[in-house]
Amino acid sequence: MLEVDHLTHRFGEHTVLSGVTFTVAPGQMVGFVGGNGAGKTTTMRSMLGLLRPDEGEVRWCGVEPTLAVRRRQFGYMPEERGLYPKMRVDEQLRFLGRLSGLGVRASRRATNRWLTRLQLADRADSLLDDLSLGNQQRVQLAAAVLHGPRLLVLDEPFSGLDPVGVDLLSDALVDEVRRGAAVVFSSHQLDLVERICDRVVIIDAGRVVADGPIRELRAGHARRQVRVVVDGAPAGWANGVPGVLSQRPDPAGGLLLLLTRTASIDAVVDAARAAGSVRHVSEVVPTLAELYREVIAA
Repeated sequence: MLEVDHLTHRFGEHTVLSGVTFTVAPGQMVGFVGGNGAGKTTTMRSMLGLLRPDEGEVRWCGVEPTLAVRRRQFGYMPEERGLYPKMRVDEQLRFLGRLSGLGVRASRRATNRWLTRLQLADRADSLLDDLSLGNQQRVQLAAAVLHGPRLLVLDEPFSGLDPVGVDLLSDALVDEVRRGAAVVFSSHQLDLVERICDRVVIIDAGRVVADGPIRELRAGHARRQVRVVVDGAPAGWANGVPGVLSQRPDPAGGLLLLLTRTASIDAVVDAARAAGSVRHVSEVVPTLAELYREVIAA
């Protein structure tokens, strides 16, 4: 297990991280979410030993990982891509595999397997510079995973990818989790995080403001939305119903009522029945984007 324990990092008088704490277990995909400048990249670089925090520590299997452990057991995809532009794709992947501890034959096999997996086999002998930016990102992912790391740390791996590229990378990460790897990645694509992650960690201004499975974060959502369709109801029929904070037309028909967490759905239904013929009542599940906005604003 990866343990990030009370990381604090300062650049001069500016505190970038303040007590950042979370864990990533084997076979778990964690989305690391936050705005620009929230501290995501600084945290990830601290995980990899590229930065040393002023306070706190990073533990892997209960101890601080050595350089050799990081090299052989960790895989990293930085936001700023770091491959060799004038080197052949297959050549540099084999080279990076050797640096990560693979033998010559194992590095060749892993390179061929991942180029095929990411639909790049026909570009194996191309210079990296000759690939599109999306294909360069696929090569960067292959470089991070080809040695079979136990921990994958990926900084904005889906940025700029087309839908096919997003599907290829997300499917590959899901397979790595099934293999038993611990995976943590940052992304601004909250719909994708919601779709493939087991947990989400939300960071704002250097502090973790939410951490847990998305379903549990939903359960703690401060407010709820209910869609109600009432035939023949007068405008404003929900005014004064206990727990109703606001109402607005739903593009799909009816009204969207914003409720407090403790509001009674029965009271809403009773008011709707008194106003007309109730055709539909359903609770609207908040998206991760809505949860994110709520915890950031808190």
